[in-house]
Amino acid sequence: MGIADQIGADWEAALAALSWQVDLGLTDALMEGPVNRYDLAETAPKVTARPVAPLRIEAVRTEPWPSPSADKPDPVAAARDAAHRAQNLEALREAITVFDHCELKKGAKNTVFADGNPRARVLILGEAPGRDEDIEGRPFVGRAGQLLDRMFAAIGLSRQSPDSESALYITNVMPWRPPGNRDPESAEIAMMKPFIERHIALVDPQVIVVMGNTPLVALTGARGILKARGTWSEALGKPLLPMTHPAYLLRTPMAKRDAWADLLSLKVRLTGA
Repeated sequence: MGIADQIGADWEAALAALSWQVDLGLTDALMEGPVNRYDLAETAPKVTARPVAPLRIEAVRTEPWPSPSADKPDPVAAARDAAHRAQNLEALREAITVFDHCELKKGAKNTVFADGNPRARVLILGEAPGRDEDIEGRPFVGRAGQLLDRMFAAIGLSRQSPDSESALYITNVMPWRPPGNRDPESAEIAMMKPFIERHIALVDPQVIVVMGNTPLVALTGARGILKARGTWSEALGKPLLPMTHPAYLLRTPMAKRDAWADLLSLKVRLTGA
């Protein structure tokens, strides 16, 4: 018995044969037998190309096209104007919350403004919110934030303290979380700098502590936090102490010794002893 007889007598064999042909690429059954396309080549009608009319250009634009960003406001100028009009911290918080020129805002859950006592002598400026900060809406609340609290508690400072002498005030350069916790871009830092400057002016701390490269760049224009850390400088008319970010200390425990030296330097600056 041949395959044709098996297929004709057994529907399961017929189905298997059909499935095999589908696997080979068969899509449609057109006739009883196969067609040899090579035999049909000489009978195929010849196609002659029609003449195509030459392309005719009606007019040429001579004046320059406007720049794509010509009608868009300058985000730095908009930030500077909004920050200047904020006369207190609540007004500044509102100005940042409604600021729509930064793309990071579109992917963030919350605007992270600040935490701590605004009458504190020490203002800590961090980089940007992480996942935990974005969810809770406060800076430094994840593992790095917990380490930060322990570090400054060791020299008698706390964000929960009602006493300005022992209090901390904490904010970030960026109020919105960058995707994937990437570093903020230069343009993003530039558009938020007017808000940072106004924030510091309203709080008027005695000392600024920058933690990480981003705030170091924002206030001084310099990079290299590992080289700058522990060396006092000045920004916005205030003494400035660069320190490594707590997240770096979690990854590099050996660096905690240098961070402790920086904390002792801050304590001496505040107490004079």
